[in-house]
Amino acid sequence: MTTTRTGLLRGPTPSPARLIATTFAGGIIIGTLLLLLPQAHAPGAQVSFLDALFTATSALCITGLSVVDIGTTFNWFGQVIVMLLIQVGGLGIVTFGALFAIAMRRRVGYQQRLGLQNQMRTFEVGGVVKLVRRILLIAVSAELVGALLLWAPFARHEGSVARGAYQGLFHAVSAFNNAGFSLYPDNLRGFVSDPYLNLVIAALVILGGLGFFVTLSVVARLRLGRKARLTLHARIVFMATGLMLAGGFVTVLAMEWNNPGTLGPLTPFGKGLAAFFQSVTPRTAGFETVPYEHFHSATLMFTMLLMFIGGSPGSTAGGIRTVTFVVMVGSAWSQARGRGELTLFGRTISSRNAVQASAVALFGVLLVGAAITVLLVTEPHLPFERTAFEAVSAFGTVGLSAGVTPLLSDSGRVVIILLMYLGRIGPLTLATALARNVTNDEVEYPHEEVLVG
Repeated sequence: MTTTRTGLLRGPTPSPARLIATTFAGGIIIGTLLLLLPQAHAPGAQVSFLDALFTATSALCITGLSVVDIGTTFNWFGQVIVMLLIQVGGLGIVTFGALFAIAMRRRVGYQQRLGLQNQMRTFEVGGVVKLVRRILLIAVSAELVGALLLWAPFARHEGSVARGAYQGLFHAVSAFNNAGFSLYPDNLRGFVSDPYLNLVIAALVILGGLGFFVTLSVVARLRLGRKARLTLHARIVFMATGLMLAGGFVTVLAMEWNNPGTLGPLTPFGKGLAAFFQSVTPRTAGFETVPYEHFHSATLMFTMLLMFIGGSPGSTAGGIRTVTFVVMVGSAWSQARGRGELTLFGRTISSRNAVQASAVALFGVLLVGAAITVLLVTEPHLPFERTAFEAVSAFGTVGLSAGVTPLLSDSGRVVIILLMYLGRIGPLTLATALARNVTNDEVEYPHEEVLVG
């Protein structure tokens, strides 16, 4: 009998979830080693291993939190490494592996297709390679257009056309991938009254946070008209995004209107612009035009909710995702009203989706809660709400800081590093990656009701 080279002879094949977890971990190690190179440092700058590890994790996990000033600690070579880590982390290492295989005209195997499906939350394995090509086209096009639009304002600010082009490209990549890294020590606070730059950055953040599948659905609708209806996923994303932006805008504007440390000194138009920008960035972007360390505690609490929810599935954003939040809350409300499964836009959401949404949210709450508890032990000198804000920002891969990150001890930085990593690969993905393979023994046990609530 002829024996074929199957996966059984090669040993167990890693699951897609485990593939994502290990590739991101490997990417962080490579990024850390590159950032430790003396050739990546600015003259006189000292970068420790923990600083490099923190920066590499934050960049690859498209978070934006930093314990060093990127613009002054790293030279252009180091900054390009950070930008490439952001790009790889935004599209996903597994995605880049498939793109490399396509470029080399190599076959993308079924296992790698499963990895892509799991990472990008596609619904079918078939056609995933074609989907990857479209995603790359969308990402590169958006970033190049964004860089061109940002060229002029940054050139004026820098007093140099070349520096303006470089700043425009870096911030466009950072914005579209929802990273929030800036080459300025005060982030974008110097542009708080510049409506053009604020709106361009916000547009890139929102586009990246909507998700590639939503973008493709809109493109198909524009091309085919009524023949291509918007998917239920896209409709939920637009609804949730609009509500979060409106809620964030109204809340920040109302709570910070007279705060002398944030919106107080600005004109009414400037206050509205800053409030809108601060409603966009908590959806895992991390840019800021006003200092979050001066925000009222109530504003920080509401911002934490936005950061925990994050962007949309299949996007460059983090958090538990908008669709997860809508399905979880909607299903709970539907159950409370005795209507059973959730119905939205004339479609019924399956009970399986509701359970998945609840599981993702529960894992997120447990991870953040455990991290906050540890941080309260390692950083007893820091206020609770600031510590909690930092933890939620790390888990949601947001990058906003209430001024706590540079004050963290080495133990606290390790906690934030782990949170950024777990927040990027997803709590449910991690649980799947660490779980043992369980075989179905086709034994069905009797059902029995329990009291819930």
